[in-house]
Amino acid sequence: MVLLTALGVGGATIFGAILGLMFKNISHKFSDIISSFAAGVMLAAAVIGLILPAIENGGKYGVIVTIAGIFCGALCVNLIDKLVPHLHKMTGVDSESHPEMQQQLDRVLLFVIAIGIHNLPEGLAAGVGFGTGNTSDALTIASGIALQNIPEGMVIIAPMLAAGISKGKTFLIAALTGAVEVVGTFIGYLAVSVSTAILPFALAVAGGTMLYVISDEVLLETHAHGSEREATYALLAGFSFLLVFDVLFG
Repeated sequence: MVLLTALGVGGATIFGAILGLMFKNISHKFSDIISSFAAGVMLAAAVIGLILPAIENGGKYGVIVTIAGIFCGALCVNLIDKLVPHLHKMTGVDSESHPEMQQQLDRVLLFVIAIGIHNLPEGLAAGVGFGTGNTSDALTIASGIALQNIPEGMVIIAPMLAAGISKGKTFLIAALTGAVEVVGTFIGYLAVSVSTAILPFALAVAGGTMLYVISDEVLLETHAHGSEREATYALLAGFSFLLVFDVLFG
């Protein structure tokens, strides 16, 4: 089940890349709505599948451990942001300037590396979710991450094609960013399997990373192109969808 989940989470990025190759001119509005829906699913998954179980498994000091874990997870992703280019600043090419092809290529490759590194904590969250022993919660978390990965995979394609990278290499690079999540899923699963004592904190850390990604990356990007209201309702729809899913199948 963990293997299939890892492949599903990583494969979602590849699926998004395929869509990106098929539909090169996807509007910002459509992309923002899809990304916001995925963010809503991720938000519900983080709360239901990670943060609440962290409190439940934390015993007497469950709330304190959970809060500490949430901030630790957020700080870890924040550190990654300091070390690599910020995603929403790297998308596309600056229309006000005309850099040389090599500069454009360097910029795009930095963008792709940034996405690959950011995918690691998402994979960790998917793997840690299995530590509770509740397969339904784990699949809920993984589903939320996978949904978010589809539009992310789509976004990767256009800048690389514009930089002159062939379709074959573009697809391969996009697939590698998805492979990072597969590795992260196994690392997260193995970490909580080795020691159940760290489970509450690990769950909270994973929840914190997801909340950070949602707030700092997804929401910021989806509210930057004039479709804020549609994006907001899409987020609510995604959140509600996950609630219904959890009630019916949780």
